Amino acid sequence: MSARIADAFRRAASENRAAFVAYLTAGDPDPGATAGLARAAASGGADVLELGVPFSDPIADGATLQRAASRALAAGTTLERVFSIAAEIRRRSELALVLFSYANPLLARGRKVFGEAKDAGFDGILLTDVPVEEAGAFRPAIVSAGLDPVFLASPTSTAARMREAAALSRGFLYVVSRNGTTGEKAKLAADLASTVRRARAAARNLPIAVGFGIATPRDAATVAAMADGVVVGSALVSCVEREGRRAGRSVERLVRSLSRACAR
Repeated sequence: MSARIADAFRRAASENRAAFVAYLTAGDPDPGATAGLARAAASGGADVLELGVPFSDPIADGATLQRAASRALAAGTTLERVFSIAAEIRRRSELALVLFSYANPLLARGRKVFGEAKDAGFDGILLTDVPVEEAGAFRPAIVSAGLDPVFLASPTSTAARMREAAALSRGFLYVVSRNGTTGEKAKLAADLASTVRRARAAARNLPIAVGFGIATPRDAATVAAMADGVVVGSALVSCVEREGRRAGRSVERLVRSLSRACAR
C-alpha cells in the first residue's frame, strides 16, 4: 500500500481516533486557490485529502459538488492543472493525496495518466463510476504505477460484492453511508451501523472509511466510533462556495472541529 495512506490510518489508530479524510474539488473557486485550501485542511487536522477532478456529468454527486465542478471547469481547470495543483501541495506537505475522479477525464489521456498521477504526488485513485465488475480495465495499471486503488461499497452491496471491493482496494475501502448522491444531510442513515459491520467483515484488516452525508462534528463522532476513517466533502465545499478564495480559515476551522470529533 501507499506509505502515506497506510501511515495516515496507522497513526490515527495509534492515537485512538478515526482518520479524517477531507474532500475538495480541484480548481474551485479557481485553480490558484486549491493548494492553499489543501494546506488549510492539513492545518486543521486532515490525514488524507481527496482531490476531485471536475467533470461535466458528475452522476454520483449532489448539488453542492455539481456546482463546485461547474465553477472549476468555468475557471479553466483541466486534468493537467489538477496534477499541477497536486504537485504544489506535495512540495509543501506530506498529506496523503487521493485522486477522486470519474473515468472519462482519465481515459481521455490514456494509460499514461496513472504514472502522471503518481509523479504529481498522488498516493491513490478512487474512480467513482467504475464498479468492481469493470475494475480489471483499470486496477493493474493503477497498481503498476505505485498507486492505491480505492473502490466503493454501499448499503445495497451484497456480502460477496463487498468482499470483492475490499480485495481490489488498497489503502482503504470507501463505504458509502447511504443510497443516493453526495451532500449534507440532516441525519445519518438508519442502517449505517449494519452497513459498516458488513463492510468490516468483508474488509478484514483493510481500513474502512465512511463518507456521503457526514457534515457535523456529531456525525463525525458517530461514524468514528464504527469506522477507521471519516470522509467529509460537501460541508467543506460549501465553505468554498460561500467564501471563495477567502475560505481558508473557515475550512481550517471546520476541519479542526470535525477531526477532533474523530477521537474515540
